[in-house]
Amino acid sequence: MSSSDIIVSLDIGTSKVRAIIGEITNGAINIIGVGSADSEGIRKGAIVDIDQTVQSIRNAVDHAERMVGIQITDVYVGIQGNHIGLATNHGVVAVSNEDREIGEDDIERVLQAAKVVALPPEREIIGLVPKQFLVDGLDGISDPRGMIGVRLEVEATVITGAKTAIHNLMRCVEKAELHISGVILMSLASGQMALTKDEKMMGTVLVDVGAGSCTLAIFEQGSLVATSTLPIGGEYVTNDISYGLRTQTEQAEKIKLKYGCALIDSAADDQHFKVMRMGSNVEKEFTQVDLANIIEPRMQEIFHLVRQEVRRLGFGDKVGGYVLTGGTVSMAGVLPLAQSELESSVRIAVPDYIGVRDPAFTSGVGMIQYVSKYMRNRPANAPKKSGHRKAAPAEPSKPGLFERIKNMFSEFI
Repeated sequence: MSSSDIIVSLDIGTSKVRAIIGEITNGAINIIGVGSADSEGIRKGAIVDIDQTVQSIRNAVDHAERMVGIQITDVYVGIQGNHIGLATNHGVVAVSNEDREIGEDDIERVLQAAKVVALPPEREIIGLVPKQFLVDGLDGISDPRGMIGVRLEVEATVITGAKTAIHNLMRCVEKAELHISGVILMSLASGQMALTKDEKMMGTVLVDVGAGSCTLAIFEQGSLVATSTLPIGGEYVTNDISYGLRTQTEQAEKIKLKYGCALIDSAADDQHFKVMRMGSNVEKEFTQVDLANIIEPRMQEIFHLVRQEVRRLGFGDKVGGYVLTGGTVSMAGVLPLAQSELESSVRIAVPDYIGVRDPAFTSGVGMIQYVSKYMRNRPANAPKKSGHRKAAPAEPSKPGLFERIKNMFSEFI
């Protein structure tokens, strides 16, 4: 990568669309711009209205552009959902150089060989993550460049997804007049930022509690080994508050963000707030304890389901701890409640960058870190710094994009 480069990540969630601009200077990342917009057209992490989603993407990107004075043309898009599948595959090639030195071409060929896997017609490969390389039977190699050998092998995790979900997501970004530089699995991106090397080795569950869904990613021996999505999240808490206090959903969300507490024992008796009741002009007063009595049972259920799902995936006794991220876990009282329900060591991951110190930004910042570490070749038409926005919109993506996206993960080494 060049000494100074700009990477833009696009995190399209159920409640918010976030565009984050990262500047890479001599290997160090600086977050220089953040744009967010309310997410319309997405339910439980799935796109249900393309036009509304396109507008939300444009609003978030415009917000980020205004903050920094950069025209955004290229973005890396995060993808997640219960349609994501993982499979382990093996690739083998003969080293092509006469002097038997392993080069970029050999790594490219062995990664392509690992992509040869039988898939149903409705699924396609969206990613390939090498676990280890083997040179003439010697295993445990993370980067074989420059080594001498005859046979190069790779053990890799192949990430697949439903074509419908992938293409609808890409269609929305294209219609927002943005060029997709790459599609990245959010669980991998979040793991890059949220987990330490030791946590990835010993067996850790990364739990991303969003508004519409809860995504689990289990890391073991340094690799992502399982992923799952539960269709429950912070929206359920908001709906419970709306029913419990008999108020509108919009007001319930504001109350949750301002006064929400996930643990009754941690709630304050003297913290009062007034709520406009639905169907009347009368305000009624409640305390934070009243609110916690509504929130705690739902958050208990979420963590109970998380634990059940980890057991179902076959990792019940192998997990060394849990790391929480996502907008919902920033609520007061979540950490002690999670520690009690999951009966394990739990911590909340927060990005350590000015302007994004919130668990809700973990995925977006993680994508920037992931790109800077693993995707060496940047597109020639990456966004350039400019003092003002150009009048003309960015050119829509050219044909052949899907093919390019399918091949782009060959750079992940």
